[in-house]
Amino acid sequence: MVIQSVEELRALYQKVSGRAKDKVFPALDKHSKNFIHHSPFLVLSTVGSNGKLDASPRGGEAGFVKILSDNELLIADSKGNNRLDSLSNIVETGEIGMLLMIPGVDETLRINGTATISTKPELLSQFSEEQNPPRTCIVVKTEQVFLHCAKAFMRSKLWNEEAKIDRSEFPTMGEMLNDQLNIEGNSETQREMVERYKKDL
Repeated sequence: MVIQSVEELRALYQKVSGRAKDKVFPALDKHSKNFIHHSPFLVLSTVGSNGKLDASPRGGEAGFVKILSDNELLIADSKGNNRLDSLSNIVETGEIGMLLMIPGVDETLRINGTATISTKPELLSQFSEEQNPPRTCIVVKTEQVFLHCAKAFMRSKLWNEEAKIDRSEFPTMGEMLNDQLNIEGNSETQREMVERYKKDL
């Protein structure tokens, strides 16, 4: 059976109540600000005018997401692959979602809202000390801010040492791309890739 309505879906689950229902806020409080201050990584979700979704990783030193006010955040568009998938989507629809993580912490912080792309010097200047200062930054206005429970990370054991694999047992990015793109010849080694990436951080 394929679920075809929200009513059919809801009938399979208990009604949301208590803290799960009440924990969503429109603005940042002291705990969400503290979470952002300690977070070095997030997943950025956007949607284009064609309805196609995209999720992209963003990272930096803990606190790389700047807090401008209780309702506004700032993220540098650090040097990447120049596909501009997320930025293009933001220009088209202005919709954004974020999932922030802290290594060792199983809870996450979810933020949904709207975003714009800015080149204002006073905003970009906040990232002037970076190795490769950004050309643009993302200004996020919060609409929903809430902490997400630890169950997914507990199930995955993401931060546990025993959950890690030996990187040498997994194909390198170069090997995978060569296979996917039918490129013949030697692929870039993991060490070569890391050294090349270090110049673009």
